[in-house]
Amino acid sequence: MRWQRRWQAFGDGAAGALVLLLIIVTVLFLVLPIGVSFILSFDDREFIGAFPPEKFSLRWYHSFWQNPGYLDGLVVSIELAVLATAISTVAGAAAAFVLAETRWRGRGSVEMLFLSPKFVPTVVIGFSMLGFASAAHVFDAFTRLAMGHVVITIPFTVRATLASLVGNRRSLGEAAISLGATPWRAFLDIDLPLARTGIIAGALMAFVLSFDEVAVSIFLTDAYTQTLPIALVAEMRANLNLTVAAVSTVFTTIAVVIVVLLDRTAGLDNVIGKGMYRG
Repeated sequence: MRWQRRWQAFGDGAAGALVLLLIIVTVLFLVLPIGVSFILSFDDREFIGAFPPEKFSLRWYHSFWQNPGYLDGLVVSIELAVLATAISTVAGAAAAFVLAETRWRGRGSVEMLFLSPKFVPTVVIGFSMLGFASAAHVFDAFTRLAMGHVVITIPFTVRATLASLVGNRRSLGEAAISLGATPWRAFLDIDLPLARTGIIAGALMAFVLSFDEVAVSIFLTDAYTQTLPIALVAEMRANLNLTVAAVSTVFTTIAVVIVVLLDRTAGLDNVIGKGMYRG
Protein backbone atom coordinates (compact mmCIF):
# COMPACT_ATOMS: atom_id res chain seq x y z
CA MET A 1 0.00 0.00 0.00
CA ARG A 2 2.85 2.38 0.85
CA TRP A 3 4.56 1.73 -2.48
CA GLN A 4 1.26 2.22 -4.26
CA ARG A 5 0.84 5.63 -2.65
CA ARG A 6 4.40 6.59 -3.56
CA TRP A 7 3.87 5.62 -7.20
CA GLN A 8 0.60 7.52 -7.22
CA ALA A 9 2.31 10.62 -5.78
CA PHE A 10 5.13 10.22 -8.30
CA GLY A 11 2.62 9.92 -11.14
CA ASP A 12 0.74 13.01 -9.97
CA GLY A 13 3.99 14.98 -9.75
CA ALA A 14 5.14 13.80 -13.18
CA ALA A 15 1.77 14.69 -14.70
CA GLY A 16 1.89 18.14 -13.12
CA ALA A 17 5.44 18.71 -14.39
CA LEU A 18 4.42 17.56 -17.88
CA VAL A 19 1.48 19.95 -17.95
CA LEU A 20 3.72 22.81 -16.74
CA LEU A 21 6.28 21.97 -19.42
CA LEU A 22 3.57 21.93 -22.06
CA ILE A 23 2.35 25.35 -20.93
CA ILE A 24 5.87 26.78 -21.02
CA VAL A 25 6.53 25.36 -24.51
CA THR A 26 3.21 26.73 -25.77
CA VAL A 27 3.89 30.20 -24.37
CA LEU A 28 7.39 30.22 -25.86
CA PHE A 29 6.01 29.05 -29.20
CA LEU A 30 3.60 32.00 -29.20
CA VAL A 31 5.93 34.66 -27.80
CA LEU A 32 9.32 33.89 -29.38
CA PRO A 33 8.31 34.77 -32.98
CA ILE A 34 7.02 38.12 -31.74
CA GLY A 35 10.30 38.69 -29.91
CA VAL A 36 12.33 37.84 -33.00
CA SER A 37 10.18 40.20 -35.09
CA PHE A 38 10.68 42.93 -32.50
CA ILE A 39 14.47 42.61 -32.63
CA LEU A 40 14.56 42.41 -36.43
CA SER A 41 12.53 45.62 -36.69
CA PHE A 42 15.63 47.46 -35.42
CA ASP A 43 18.03 45.69 -37.82
CA ASP A 44 20.22 48.14 -39.74
CA ARG A 45 20.91 45.79 -42.64
CA GLU A 46 19.34 46.13 -46.09
CA PHE A 47 18.34 42.46 -46.09
CA ILE A 48 17.11 39.76 -43.72
CA GLY A 49 20.33 38.15 -42.55
CA ALA A 50 21.65 36.10 -39.68
CA PHE A 51 20.08 36.52 -36.27
CA PRO A 52 20.73 38.45 -34.07
CA PRO A 53 21.61 41.64 -35.97
CA GLU A 54 24.99 43.28 -35.45
CA LYS A 55 23.81 46.90 -35.83
CA PHE A 56 20.54 48.53 -34.86
CA SER A 57 18.64 51.59 -36.10
CA LEU A 58 15.13 52.98 -36.63
CA ARG A 59 15.40 52.96 -40.40
CA TRP A 60 12.46 50.60 -40.95
CA TYR A 61 10.15 52.69 -38.77
CA HIS A 62 11.11 55.77 -40.78
CA SER A 63 10.50 53.74 -43.95
CA PHE A 64 6.96 52.98 -42.85
CA TRP A 65 6.02 56.58 -42.02
CA GLN A 66 7.62 57.88 -45.22
CA ASN A 67 5.83 55.41 -47.49
CA PRO A 68 2.56 56.97 -48.80
CA GLY A 69 1.23 53.55 -49.78
CA TYR A 70 1.49 52.33 -46.19
CA LEU A 71 -0.04 55.51 -44.77
CA ASP A 72 -2.96 55.37 -47.22
CA GLY A 73 -3.47 51.72 -46.32
CA LEU A 74 -3.41 52.57 -42.63
CA VAL A 75 -6.13 55.19 -43.09
CA VAL A 76 -8.27 52.81 -45.13
CA SER A 77 -7.81 50.02 -42.56
CA ILE A 78 -8.82 52.25 -39.65
CA GLU A 79 -11.87 53.66 -41.45
CA LEU A 80 -12.91 50.21 -42.61
CA ALA A 81 -12.43 48.60 -39.20
CA VAL A 82 -14.43 51.34 -37.45
CA LEU A 83 -17.28 51.12 -39.96
CA ALA A 84 -17.40 47.31 -40.03
CA THR A 85 -17.22 47.16 -36.23
CA ALA A 86 -20.05 49.65 -35.82
CA ILE A 87 -22.33 47.83 -38.27
CA SER A 88 -21.57 44.33 -37.04
CA THR A 89 -21.86 45.34 -33.38
CA VAL A 90 -25.29 46.95 -33.82
CA ALA A 91 -26.61 44.23 -36.12
CA GLY A 92 -25.03 41.38 -34.16
CA ALA A 93 -26.24 42.63 -30.78
CA ALA A 94 -29.77 43.16 -32.13
CA ALA A 95 -29.81 39.66 -33.61
CA ALA A 96 -28.48 38.19 -30.36
CA PHE A 97 -31.21 39.87 -28.29
CA VAL A 98 -33.90 38.51 -30.62
CA LEU A 99 -32.41 35.02 -30.57
CA ALA A 100 -31.99 35.04 -26.78
CA GLU A 101 -35.40 36.46 -25.88
CA THR A 102 -37.62 34.51 -28.25
CA ARG A 103 -38.43 30.88 -28.91
CA TRP A 104 -39.78 29.97 -32.34
CA ARG A 105 -39.43 27.29 -34.97
CA GLY A 106 -36.32 27.77 -37.03
CA ARG A 107 -34.51 29.79 -34.37
CA GLY A 108 -31.59 27.34 -34.33
CA SER A 109 -31.25 27.53 -38.10
CA VAL A 110 -31.19 31.34 -38.02
CA GLU A 111 -28.55 31.31 -35.27
CA MET A 112 -26.42 28.89 -37.28
CA LEU A 113 -26.83 31.15 -40.31
CA PHE A 114 -25.40 34.10 -38.36
CA LEU A 115 -22.49 31.99 -37.09
CA SER A 116 -21.78 30.18 -40.37
CA PRO A 117 -19.12 32.65 -41.64
CA LYS A 118 -16.90 31.41 -38.78
CA PHE A 119 -16.79 27.97 -40.40
CA VAL A 120 -16.54 28.97 -44.06
CA PRO A 121 -13.01 29.59 -45.43
CA THR A 122 -12.38 33.29 -45.81
CA VAL A 123 -11.15 32.72 -49.38
CA VAL A 124 -14.59 31.35 -50.26
CA ILE A 125 -16.27 34.32 -48.56
CA GLY A 126 -14.06 36.79 -50.41
CA PHE A 127 -14.73 35.24 -53.82
CA SER A 128 -18.46 34.96 -53.09
CA MET A 129 -18.66 38.60 -51.98
CA LEU A 130 -16.84 39.65 -55.15
CA GLY A 131 -19.38 37.80 -57.28
CA PHE A 132 -22.29 39.22 -55.28
CA ALA A 133 -20.95 42.78 -55.51
CA SER A 134 -20.49 42.42 -59.26
CA ALA A 135 -24.03 41.10 -59.70
CA ALA A 136 -25.37 43.96 -57.55
CA HIS A 137 -23.32 46.50 -59.54
CA VAL A 138 -21.31 47.56 -56.50
CA PHE A 139 -18.00 48.66 -57.97
CA ASP A 140 -16.69 50.92 -55.21
CA ALA A 141 -13.84 49.06 -53.52
CA PHE A 142 -14.42 50.52 -50.05
CA THR A 143 -18.09 49.54 -50.15
CA ARG A 144 -17.15 46.01 -51.21
CA LEU A 145 -14.58 45.80 -48.42
CA ALA A 146 -17.12 47.00 -45.85
CA MET A 147 -19.61 44.37 -47.00
CA GLY A 148 -17.04 41.60 -46.76
CA HIS A 149 -15.72 42.67 -43.37
CA VAL A 150 -19.22 42.89 -41.89
CA VAL A 151 -19.89 39.34 -43.03
CA ILE A 152 -16.78 37.93 -41.33
CA THR A 153 -17.09 39.98 -38.12
CA ILE A 154 -20.80 39.66 -37.34
CA PRO A 155 -20.53 36.05 -36.06
CA PHE A 156 -18.21 37.24 -33.27
CA THR A 157 -20.52 40.03 -32.14
CA VAL A 158 -23.52 37.67 -32.18
CA ARG A 159 -21.66 34.96 -30.27
CA ALA A 160 -20.19 37.30 -27.66
CA THR A 161 -23.54 39.00 -27.00
CA LEU A 162 -25.36 35.68 -26.78
CA ALA A 163 -22.78 34.46 -24.26
CA SER A 164 -23.33 37.54 -22.10
CA LEU A 165 -27.11 37.00 -22.17
CA VAL A 166 -26.92 33.45 -20.82
CA GLY A 167 -28.55 33.36 -17.39
CA ASN A 168 -30.28 36.72 -17.70
CA ARG A 169 -33.76 36.66 -16.23
CA ARG A 170 -36.60 37.91 -18.41
CA SER A 171 -38.50 38.63 -15.23
CA LEU A 172 -36.24 41.63 -14.59
CA GLY A 173 -37.46 43.43 -17.68
CA GLU A 174 -41.03 42.33 -17.03
CA ALA A 175 -40.79 43.73 -13.49
CA ALA A 176 -39.59 47.06 -14.84
CA ILE A 177 -42.51 47.18 -17.28
CA SER A 178 -44.96 46.28 -14.52
CA LEU A 179 -43.61 49.24 -12.52
CA GLY A 180 -44.43 51.66 -15.33
CA ALA A 181 -41.40 51.58 -17.62
CA THR A 182 -41.92 51.35 -21.35
CA PRO A 183 -40.48 48.28 -23.13
CA TRP A 184 -37.78 50.48 -24.71
CA ARG A 185 -36.83 51.99 -21.33
CA ALA A 186 -36.75 48.53 -19.75
CA PHE A 187 -34.45 47.38 -22.54
CA LEU A 188 -32.08 50.34 -22.07
CA ASP A 189 -32.01 50.13 -18.26
CA ILE A 190 -32.09 46.34 -17.74
CA ASP A 191 -31.22 44.21 -20.76
CA LEU A 192 -28.56 46.38 -22.39
CA PRO A 193 -26.40 46.87 -19.24
CA LEU A 194 -26.44 43.13 -18.58
CA ALA A 195 -25.13 42.46 -22.09
CA ARG A 196 -22.67 45.37 -22.11
CA THR A 197 -19.53 43.33 -21.57
CA GLY A 198 -20.42 40.87 -24.31
CA ILE A 199 -21.13 43.68 -26.74
CA ILE A 200 -17.81 45.36 -25.92
CA ALA A 201 -15.92 42.08 -26.27
CA GLY A 202 -17.57 41.37 -29.61
CA ALA A 203 -16.75 44.87 -30.85
CA LEU A 204 -13.09 44.51 -29.86
CA MET A 205 -12.81 41.16 -31.63
CA ALA A 206 -14.57 42.56 -34.70
CA PHE A 207 -12.21 45.55 -34.87
CA VAL A 208 -9.07 43.42 -34.58
CA LEU A 209 -10.35 40.87 -37.11
CA SER A 210 -11.34 43.55 -39.62
CA PHE A 211 -8.07 45.44 -39.25
CA ASP A 212 -6.00 42.28 -39.78
CA GLU A 213 -8.04 40.63 -42.55
CA VAL A 214 -6.21 39.65 -45.74
CA ALA A 215 -7.96 36.73 -47.47
CA VAL A 216 -11.30 38.51 -47.93
CA SER A 217 -9.78 41.93 -48.61
CA ILE A 218 -7.54 40.70 -51.40
CA PHE A 219 -10.62 39.81 -53.49
CA LEU A 220 -12.48 43.07 -52.84
CA THR A 221 -9.76 45.73 -53.06
CA ASP A 222 -8.54 47.59 -56.12
CA ALA A 223 -5.42 49.53 -57.11
CA TYR A 224 -6.67 52.73 -55.45
CA THR A 225 -8.21 51.41 -52.23
CA GLN A 226 -5.99 49.01 -50.30
CA THR A 227 -5.89 48.09 -46.64
CA LEU A 228 -2.60 48.11 -44.75
CA PRO A 229 -2.23 44.28 -44.73
CA ILE A 230 -2.77 44.21 -48.50
CA ALA A 231 -0.22 47.00 -48.97
CA LEU A 232 2.28 45.04 -46.89
CA VAL A 233 1.67 41.85 -48.88
CA ALA A 234 2.13 43.74 -52.16
CA GLU A 235 5.36 45.29 -50.88
CA MET A 236 6.66 41.92 -49.70
CA ARG A 237 6.12 40.46 -53.18
CA ALA A 238 7.98 43.30 -54.86
CA ASN A 239 10.64 44.11 -52.27
CA LEU A 240 10.90 42.00 -49.13
CA ASN A 241 12.32 44.08 -46.29
CA LEU A 242 11.95 44.53 -42.56
CA THR A 243 9.27 47.22 -42.70
CA VAL A 244 6.81 44.42 -42.00
CA ALA A 245 8.63 43.68 -38.74
CA ALA A 246 8.46 47.35 -37.76
CA VAL A 247 4.72 47.51 -38.47
CA SER A 248 4.16 44.28 -36.54
CA THR A 249 6.03 45.67 -33.55
CA VAL A 250 4.03 48.91 -33.57
CA PHE A 251 0.67 47.17 -33.60
CA THR A 252 1.72 44.54 -31.09
CA THR A 253 2.73 47.36 -28.75
CA ILE A 254 -0.61 49.12 -29.33
CA ALA A 255 -2.48 45.90 -28.59
CA VAL A 256 -0.55 45.38 -25.34
CA VAL A 257 -1.19 48.99 -24.30
CA ILE A 258 -4.92 48.61 -24.97
CA VAL A 259 -5.09 45.41 -22.91
CA VAL A 260 -3.17 47.01 -20.03
CA LEU A 261 -5.39 50.11 -20.07
CA LEU A 262 -8.53 47.99 -20.12
CA ASP A 263 -7.23 45.93 -17.23
CA ARG A 264 -6.28 49.00 -15.18
CA THR A 265 -9.45 50.98 -15.87
CA ALA A 266 -12.28 48.48 -16.19
CA GLY A 267 -10.64 45.12 -15.53
CA LEU A 268 -10.39 42.41 -18.17
CA ASP A 269 -12.86 40.25 -16.26
CA ASN A 270 -15.46 43.00 -16.52
CA VAL A 271 -14.72 43.59 -20.21
CA ILE A 272 -14.67 40.05 -21.57
CA GLY A 273 -15.17 37.62 -18.73
CA LYS A 274 -18.43 38.60 -17.10
CA GLY A 275 -21.81 39.88 -18.13
CA MET A 276 -24.13 37.09 -17.01
CA TYR A 277 -26.74 37.78 -14.42
CA ARG A 278 -25.95 35.89 -11.25
CA GLY A 279 -28.55 35.82 -8.61
